[in-house]
Amino acid sequence: MSRVLVTGGAGFLGSHLCDRLIRDGHDVLCLDNFYTGSKQNILHLLDHRYFELMRHDVTFPLYVEVDRIFNLACPASPVHYQHDPVQTTKTSVHGAINMLGLAKRLRARILQASTSEVYGDPEVHPQREEYWGRVNPIGIRSCYDEGKRCAETLFFDYHRQHALDVKVVRIFNTYGPRMHPNDGRVVSNFIVQALRGEDITIYGDGQQTRSFCYVDDLIEAMVRTMETGPDFTGPVNIGNPHEHTIRELAEKIIGMVGGSSKLVFKPLPQDDPRQRQPDISLAKEKLGWEPQVHVDDGLRETIAYFRRLLGK
Repeated sequence: MSRVLVTGGAGFLGSHLCDRLIRDGHDVLCLDNFYTGSKQNILHLLDHRYFELMRHDVTFPLYVEVDRIFNLACPASPVHYQHDPVQTTKTSVHGAINMLGLAKRLRARILQASTSEVYGDPEVHPQREEYWGRVNPIGIRSCYDEGKRCAETLFFDYHRQHALDVKVVRIFNTYGPRMHPNDGRVVSNFIVQALRGEDITIYGDGQQTRSFCYVDDLIEAMVRTMETGPDFTGPVNIGNPHEHTIRELAEKIIGMVGGSSKLVFKPLPQDDPRQRQPDISLAKEKLGWEPQVHVDDGLRETIAYFRRLLGK
């Protein structure tokens, strides 16, 4: 049994990670300030003898005793991270500094949940870890994109300067139960609009692409990354290499939900990436991992979750 800290543990990904760590027999400390996380996501764990919840903001120092740290704290959807962009940057940068400082004191292994957004609007397709990205440093998405890039910088500087045992995963679009219904992401947007019988809003012409990874597959990859030896730091792409256009996704969800929703097209937001597809060769080689859940199966589970949540 390891004592494991999960920052952002009441969020979409964090709560699924807590579930997995508890199932694996670990003692889990879940940390969240509930800016985007929800107690509902971890309500079923509150009475578990090896689960503890702490309300705390990672932009402030933390003094606990743990063996491993998963740093997931940061709003991850454009709606949420653009609401308070200064705080978003602080969460990524100050949060990384505080968690790395904690890991240094404890000599604990620490994993950073980074993002495919470090590649920006890429000129290389699919994206490999060696690609440095094409990011606007002063745009409306920069608080998140550059915040995560700076967090990666800090992780590798702590690794080089202090010999800290670090891991960095770059997460591509992930979906599944416990997504926030108003987070502005395409999967949740399309499902909620379809269940409510509303028109489906597509930004741009719908030909921009994304690669959608089901949450269970993502968590499996994160756990495997944490279990690798100290010689492997990443960054490693974690995502589904099968690419879909946004329009294809919308039409698929309408077909699965049913109803009479129509497609409505609106202008593309600033700096919205045209392509997003991971090259997962490194994950296959180092983790023995690739996604197992077909997008249709994952969408069925996600639609069922939102039906229960919305009473539809």
